[in-house]
Formats: sequence, C-alpha cells, structure tokens
Amino acid sequence: MQPHLTGLCPLLQVFDMLESVRFYREHLGFEIAQQSPRVEHPYPHFNWALLKRDGAELMLNTAYEADERPATREAERCASHRDVGLFFGCPDVDRAYEALKSAGVASKPPKVTHYGMKQLYFRDPDGFEICLQWPA
Repeated sequence: MQPHLTGLCPLLQVFDMLESVRFYREHLGFEIAQQSPRVEHPYPHFNWALLKRDGAELMLNTAYEADERPATREAERCASHRDVGLFFGCPDVDRAYEALKSAGVASKPPKVTHYGMKQLYFRDPDGFEICLQWPA
C-alpha cells in the first residue's frame, strides 16, 4: 500500500535567514507559519522557518551556525543551487512580472514554452531558481 501524501514542502539552506524570509514575503506573499526561537547572536536571528502561502509551503534553514558563517556567500555553494527549481502556479504571470520588475527583482519577460506554459524565471538571494507558470 502506498502512503497517503498531502503535500510537498521543500527545505532550502540559506545564507541569510532574514534576507531570504524578506524576499519570499515581499515578492511572493509568503507568511511565516512557524520559526525556531530567536537568538541574539550576532543580531536578532532565527535558524529555521516554515513559510506558507495559499497551498504552498517552503522551509528555510540557515546553512551555517551563526559563529561559523563566512562574511559573504560562497560562490561555489550558490552555483550548486542552480540545480534546484521551485515552480509555482501563478494565474497572472504578466502581472507578476511587472510587480517583480518594479521591485527590482532581475528577470526576463515571461515566455510561452513549446509545451504551452507561460513561464517567468528569476532567482532568490541564494541563487535558487523560481518559476511562476500557468497554462498559456
């Protein structure tokens, strides 16, 4: 017998939790559903968050403990994130593009694929690819 599944919730390892949470909240409308307790080292910080929006869930976890975090993102680590794609259903891809563009999020205009999906691609602060899509 197959297990009953009710959803999918990817876990992403992020460099800067506050920056990542801000990105997903401001640009994609996610809200924090749960988070680990805040700590004061080196600034008000938390290490894990569950974000939700409509039927979508996403978990973020810090890639480093606060006292082990490098000063800047490691290019090699971010480059490996190009293997990950988060695809979200978005009924108005064109409107989403205009909103992201006006907020300064780098992306190319949406395109219709040969398989009939209108898609808009961009990346989060850690280099994870995001695609907003809807049947054309």
